[in-house]
Parts: sequence; structure tokens; C-alpha cells
Amino acid sequence: MWWIWIACTAGKVESEDSPVDSAQDANCASTFGDVLTDAFGRVDGTVVAIVAPGNTRCAKPNSDHVIVQVELDHAVYRMVVNVLSSGEDSRIQVLQTESPLPAPAFAEGWHTGLSLDYPTDLGISSTDSAWESLEMEAAAARISDAIVVGDPIAVYATSSGGSYADSTNLIHRNGDGRDGALVLNPTAASSTWLLFRFADQEF
Repeated sequence: MWWIWIACTAGKVESEDSPVDSAQDANCASTFGDVLTDAFGRVDGTVVAIVAPGNTRCAKPNSDHVIVQVELDHAVYRMVVNVLSSGEDSRIQVLQTESPLPAPAFAEGWHTGLSLDYPTDLGISSTDSAWESLEMEAAAARISDAIVVGDPIAVYATSSGGSYADSTNLIHRNGDGRDGALVLNPTAASSTWLLFRFADQEF
């Protein structure tokens, strides 16, 4: 688990990270790939590092997102997961569920032309009691505790392509078949899913 002290002064984010952080981000990349296109899709690859919010030891840090670095086709990409809402309730809602990975089967790469809808594909609604309401530090720890560096992962997310072809974001409920998710053990008969939504989203 991360224990993070974050102080925002004059727009600057400072952080003090525990040795656990160092273990999770020890192999974080300094350069990134550029093959992600402007699309919703699924990144299939291997976890390289998990970068906590406010951690400035790794390239392209972020103050309110967890960055899961994933390697595919010999390059590393940034899966940017929001752990702080800008809404009236700043907490992020997180739910863990078990379900098989939909077709296509896990295969390293960027797969587009897919869709994901929490209610239709996973039977999950905003009223399910399994949603956890977490502050940023707890949400970051929840993600870190669930993911093992070096393991395969599938990530449903959106990329803007172009100058942002090294990253994905919107890894949360979006609707229109473009819901984001982290899928652990993606080659297993039943995978572990981490789903995310904001407090004001109802579906």
C-alpha cells in the first residue's frame, strides 16, 4: 500500500513516497511508444510499473492519476487512471468483479473496434453494493495492491492518438460502449476486473 503525503503549494506538487512505491515503480520507463490511435480499444500487454499520484521520480508524472505502465510490442505505454473526481464528491467509486475476458482473446497489442458497457457486458449497475467509495490515496493503494508488476494486463481505455499516442485515459464509466476497465489475469477462465465511476454517474 502507498502512504503518500502530497502538498500543493503555488501549483507545485511535492510527494514523499515509501519504499513500497520504489518497488512498484523501480523499472518505470523514461521513453514511450507511439502506436496508439485515436480510438477506444483494449491494450493487452505486461505491467512494467505502477506510478503513484504525485510521484515525480518517473517520466510524465501526474498529480491525481495512477499511471500503470504497460509494455507491448517492445515499447511502454501509459494507462492513466483517474483517482480524484473534480465533482462535488471527490471520491472515486471502485468495484472488483470476476468475468471472462470478451473476444478477442488476450494478445499483445492495441485492439480497436471493440466496445465495453458495464451493465450489458458485466451485469454491473451504479446501485450495486460492491462499489467502494475511496479517497485518492486509498484508491491509488487499491489499484497498486491488486496489480502485480510483470503480470499480463488488459486495459479498456481511450487514446487520443497523435501527440498522445503513448497514453490512454478515460478508464472509468463513460457509456456508449466506451467504458474503461483494468482486467487482471486476462488469460484465465475468469479474469479479475477493476471498474471505476464517479459518484454522480447513474446507470
